[in-house]
Amino acid sequence: MAGTRQLLEICNTEAVSLQDVPRLNTTEFRQAVIDAVRIGGASIAALFGHGQANGPVRLMAVLEYPARGTLSLVSTDVQYSYDAITPDCPQAHWFEREIAEQWGVEPQGHPWLKPIRFHTSCRRGMDAWARKADSPILPGVTDYFRVEGEEIHEVAVGPVHAGIIEPGHFRFQCHGEDVFHLEISLGYQHRGIEKALLGGPNKRTLHYMETAAGDTTIGHATAYCRAIETLCAYNVPARAQALRAIALELERVANHVGDLGALAGEVAYLPTMSYCGRIRGDILNMTALLCGNRFGRGLVKPGGVRFDAEAGRVGDLLNRLDAASKDLEVAVNLLWNIPSVMARFEETGTLSQDLARQIGLVGPAARACGVSRDVRQDLPFGMYRFAHIPASTWHSGDVFARAYVRWLEIQRSLTFVREQLQSLPAGSVAGAIGEPAPGQIVVSLTEGWRGEICHVALTDDDGQFAHYKIVDPSFHNWFGLACCLRDQQVSDFPLCNKSFNLSYCGHDL
Repeated sequence: MAGTRQLLEICNTEAVSLQDVPRLNTTEFRQAVIDAVRIGGASIAALFGHGQANGPVRLMAVLEYPARGTLSLVSTDVQYSYDAITPDCPQAHWFEREIAEQWGVEPQGHPWLKPIRFHTSCRRGMDAWARKADSPILPGVTDYFRVEGEEIHEVAVGPVHAGIIEPGHFRFQCHGEDVFHLEISLGYQHRGIEKALLGGPNKRTLHYMETAAGDTTIGHATAYCRAIETLCAYNVPARAQALRAIALELERVANHVGDLGALAGEVAYLPTMSYCGRIRGDILNMTALLCGNRFGRGLVKPGGVRFDAEAGRVGDLLNRLDAASKDLEVAVNLLWNIPSVMARFEETGTLSQDLARQIGLVGPAARACGVSRDVRQDLPFGMYRFAHIPASTWHSGDVFARAYVRWLEIQRSLTFVREQLQSLPAGSVAGAIGEPAPGQIVVSLTEGWRGEICHVALTDDDGQFAHYKIVDPSFHNWFGLACCLRDQQVSDFPLCNKSFNLSYCGHDL
């Protein structure tokens, strides 16, 4: 554990000076991250690069210790290459590919080093990939992993899909109907949000946060607001904290209900699909009752919330909660009692607990594998410091587990919302915040409905954003979807995909 003494330990949403973050050489940095994960029980919350136009790239690692309820920071400076962390710490796989594409820094020894978003405007990333286009070792932008052998064939899906599904490309290596490997290519939704945040905060910053992943408006807005409030040394009123938590849990319930209905639809069980589609609308309308928008746009802001909930509105919400809870009890429990549904859910798309930990799964996907990882429990924030929601887990790691964990979370979230509405603290719901402190770094973790949301803000000498990193839970979990398709039938992909329900735009940013 010698490496852990080289890390700076902080709390969730604690601002510290950038000068206090340890800067190690690349060998020490690599070993510190590996030791923290292997020996210290940490997980990688963020691993990213930042720097100036012509100088070295500074790599920053944010390590999360669920058992201790703390975070650690460590950094190093690299020029063009360093020894990859991934071979000894698979959690770093996706992060190191992102660093390579954004900064042109090669993690030497990475097992599959190709861009994950195909940036065209990074500092030197595309030039670096162009130089490696003829390399027999490193894959190019359009190369795909291939399985060779008799009767092996490929199935390519996307990036254009039916209906209004976001674009993403899926390449299956198959033998008959059996999937040997799935490679997922994203990046078609890249909007340059992180680049647009530089120099902020400004009037557009909150808009970018609310639309980073549109179905996670409250999750991302809350993570950002907590970061900026910490940089401004501002304490949010208790009533605003409660209203934020209520909105966050309503967002969780609405999406989980929608997912259960969609999973029912994937196996052609129409009663639950129909009921959940309607009930999801009822939950979204509760959020609209709070702020006028079904997805929570305009509710959360730096300093608190924009809308209060007076007694009449609270009473209306409680009545709606009671009605939705009763309807959900009937609609969802139908699933678990239908043999044909269980035959499709059970032992489909299975991930082991060990693999889930190795690749760094988060959210319901991790908890469905028996990994009790939940920011609300491990690094509580806001109202969750005072009102506890137990982590909901299951052990089988299959489609059934991912569905059942959602149902457990729905019930606990509805109970939490009801309790918070019945005991709202008195006082104001917002206040004026000051200016962000210069030369600081703050890490803000929030448990969104898909899982852990990580925002890292670095300020310059003027208190403006010198760098802003967003890690959506989908960034951790897309590789988990690829892994769960191995040794499955290719026809199981739609069901497995829906059981994760990951965000394309949240990943691409």
